[in-house]
Amino acid sequence: MDHVSAPSVLTDEQVAAYLARIGLPRPGRADRAALAELQRAHLEAVPFENLSVRLGEPIVLEPGALVAKITERHRGGFCYELNGAFAELLRALGFRVTLLAARVFGPERIGPPFDHMALRVDLDGEVWLADVGFGRFSELPLRLDERGEQADPAGVFTIVPHGDELDVRQNGAPQYRLDQRAYELTDFVPTCWWQATSPDSHFRRSVTCSRLAEGGRITLSGTRLIRTAADGSRTGQELDEAGALAAYRTHFGIELEQLP
Repeated sequence: MDHVSAPSVLTDEQVAAYLARIGLPRPGRADRAALAELQRAHLEAVPFENLSVRLGEPIVLEPGALVAKITERHRGGFCYELNGAFAELLRALGFRVTLLAARVFGPERIGPPFDHMALRVDLDGEVWLADVGFGRFSELPLRLDERGEQADPAGVFTIVPHGDELDVRQNGAPQYRLDQRAYELTDFVPTCWWQATSPDSHFRRSVTCSRLAEGGRITLSGTRLIRTAADGSRTGQELDEAGALAAYRTHFGIELEQLP
């Protein structure tokens, strides 16, 4: 299966702004250590959030718009936005990146094609799975060509073949099923539109903003501030409107005039 990485469309200024946003200098070379550092820093700095869906803001799956949302507006996004932007950064830094589509496992059934976007990174004869857009998931890249257990700060991951596809499991629980074919950003536009507009989409039914934090995660779900420790234990605090707006500023660097 041939995976040809598209060239990055980002300028040097955009790359510098992106790296500043996640708090890293430009890596000396595109290697395994740099990929791991970039993914971890991205998860800590750029939140998984669906505020645009709730605020009625357009979601534009175009590289420049995705990167501008992160660097200029100091926002995050959901999978198509976060992994779409991260793919451009990686390509600009010399990594060979392919967009992959996935179906997410729900409580009762698996979701539709293009339910999720993840990234394949071909690096020095190895194949890696990078993902900064799935919420509480692996903190470090996973070997996509490894079939044994892979230890990560977020748990133990396994990648199990399912026909021509791959099931990604976290602590034994299936998370999503990867289609190994290469796709373009535009291929995700219809499902992204559905996720953002359909009353059946869970992104329309609830508000979330979450990022990796020291020793766990910090999440604002509606007006409830939740801290999740590394062992999975959670503490929550209900906030009023002013407190929630302050929490967006303090914990995520997001300035809002009103709650979504």
